[in-house]
Amino acid sequence: MADLRGDERNLVGSVARIVFHNKDNGWTVLRLSVEGDAILRTVVGAFQGLTVGERVKFSGKWIVDSKHGRQFKAEVCLPLAPATLMGIEKFLGSGMVPGIGKVMAKRMVDRFGLETLDVIESEPARLAEVEGIGPRRAKAISVAMREKRDIKEVMVFLESAGISPVFSHRIYKRYGKKAIRMVSENPYRLASDVHGIGFRSADKIAAHLGVPPNSDHRAEAGLIYTLEEFASEGHVFVPRQNLLPKAEALLEMDLQLLERSINRLMLMGGVVQEGKGDDSPVYLPRLHAAEDSAASNLKRILNSPFKQLPVNTAEAVSRAEQLSNIELAPEQRAAFDVLMNSKVMVLTGGPGTGKTTLLKGLVSCLADLKMTIALAAPTGRAARRMAESTGKDARTIHRLLEYTPRTNTFERCRRRPLDADVIFVDEVSMVDVELFAALLAAIKNNARLILVGDPDQLPSVGPGTVLSDLLRLGKRGGKRLGIVRLTEIFRQARSSLIVTGAHDILAGHEPRLGKKNSDADLFMVERENPQDCLNVIKSLISDRIPNKFGFDPIGDTQVLTPMHKGLLGATNLNSELQELLNPGDQYVEFRGIKYRLGDKIMQVRNNYDLEVFNGDIGRVSTIDKAGEWIEITYTSRTVRYPATELDQTALAYACSVHKSQGSEYPAVVIPLHTQHYVMLQRNLLYTALTRGKRLVVIVGSRRALKIAVRNDSMAERCSGLTQRTLKM
Repeated sequence: MADLRGDERNLVGSVARIVFHNKDNGWTVLRLSVEGDAILRTVVGAFQGLTVGERVKFSGKWIVDSKHGRQFKAEVCLPLAPATLMGIEKFLGSGMVPGIGKVMAKRMVDRFGLETLDVIESEPARLAEVEGIGPRRAKAISVAMREKRDIKEVMVFLESAGISPVFSHRIYKRYGKKAIRMVSENPYRLASDVHGIGFRSADKIAAHLGVPPNSDHRAEAGLIYTLEEFASEGHVFVPRQNLLPKAEALLEMDLQLLERSINRLMLMGGVVQEGKGDDSPVYLPRLHAAEDSAASNLKRILNSPFKQLPVNTAEAVSRAEQLSNIELAPEQRAAFDVLMNSKVMVLTGGPGTGKTTLLKGLVSCLADLKMTIALAAPTGRAARRMAESTGKDARTIHRLLEYTPRTNTFERCRRRPLDADVIFVDEVSMVDVELFAALLAAIKNNARLILVGDPDQLPSVGPGTVLSDLLRLGKRGGKRLGIVRLTEIFRQARSSLIVTGAHDILAGHEPRLGKKNSDADLFMVERENPQDCLNVIKSLISDRIPNKFGFDPIGDTQVLTPMHKGLLGATNLNSELQELLNPGDQYVEFRGIKYRLGDKIMQVRNNYDLEVFNGDIGRVSTIDKAGEWIEITYTSRTVRYPATELDQTALAYACSVHKSQGSEYPAVVIPLHTQHYVMLQRNLLYTALTRGKRLVVIVGSRRALKIAVRNDSMAERCSGLTQRTLKM
């Protein structure tokens, strides 16, 4: 390929030098020697098993990096056999095989010439003809070459099936040399075995490999995928009569074939169905196990004897007030009476009703009574807020239960329960059924559990309706499951339009808004046109809010939007606000997103190896000059991310309301427009409003506000926790 610019999509040459290689994800930066060109070319991509001297064909595209100039970003890597004696010698002398250096490589090529590689793989005994190679060494060389051939064959097969190098690397890491057989037999297993490959991607791979569209594997995988889709919408189970039509529409398969497939899945344990009728609930096994475990352990805790507190209600109230330097209202004092008789207590209430004050009083009183206490919340941000409000150490629930990422298990469980006499958990509305099951399993028989949450907020991102289920159960579960509802808004909170506005929304009324130039904390800027809304948001964030209220536009102010897509969705808002607040030339790019020094970043899924959790917000503090990694500094630690693993993060100048649960921000800006029609719901607006501590500004149309306030039709989730607990 004398003129590499003659083919912009392909590049052929020999690996001259490997500059960087990440063993975990395959990300590689190398220099390529192209025949007929004196200049070494830089190639970047995810590759496995490349060595110096190896001849390779890359397919991809040329890019221009701001720091490193022109590079070839490879999407496909096809290893080729070295074509020259010098190429073979350099290939073998690269250190690929332990014990073969440059001198031995030259001897081998001098003896066997262009047949050297064939001799190593097919006639290893002949290697003894080379001075310095005995039978044992010849065998080791042959084994190493076969291993490299296995890697090549797997990668070529996977990439020929339309799989990107990044996913090819993950597949090889998961299956090793069995990858070709495993993927050929059932490509749909990738959806459950390999992170990042879902059913739709596996379906494309299967089609590429010639798997029939009505195959049993496809039907079974499609049914499980449909159940996972229902779970992503919050359902713990799905009635059979709802599951099959949705799977039929997805797969375009005959309903009778799907009936047979679901019955086969039941026999194999792939799904769990309770009952035989069309309305029978169908579960993913993990969700059935979680709901069953949660109900069983909740019943165990409620029915176990417990030690009475060594004080009466009046004494407990007095202790709480003295220790916390607070004065409790009658509604709050009544909670102590419930505490005396409850194994499990649920404390609920909206903003300004004194949940935090009561929580602090309860914690102080019980600690003073020499009871061992544990405090936890679903997210790191919520745990920090809990610690600040109580003055006691608080952890994430996963940390409390000593989660082990390597085995995906909790060390604290039924066999090794928590030592605490009382466990407090805040923000319970965010807890899904699987996490709740793990928590209950780790609570010893004689311990008390106190759960704090707001049932009017958005439900958990994961499946289940734990808080609502407990409130329903409380009506029928006897005194040992006590419910405390705080409804009175404290006088000092009534001066906040954020607080009164939140309660107005719950009552189905439009919130009272502050007038222009007033010292109120809730405002609305009315705009009908989406572009005008965007312009106002940018002005508020960069100029008007910092100048009037003194809030830092990046650190203190958060845009919360109902949706991800659209002009006023999180994706576009992040792009616009990044350019406005943090322009710059130094960045690492991943899937079209530029990560710049100083960018505001959110972790979007739990990563227990790195100890960062869904919803944590940090700032980009370091960018590697080669563009291979960045470092993000969070509240308590700095974490390094390879560029290929940035899919677990997102720009956070704006985020969805769902992602803001459990967090509070000094200032919040909420775009609200009929463009968001499907998401204009009362609980979503209520949740967004209550994230603001000192200022909330709604930007949008009055019509959208009215729609959101009036729409209290929350989608019902399928959950059987209440009924299952009552039956036990």
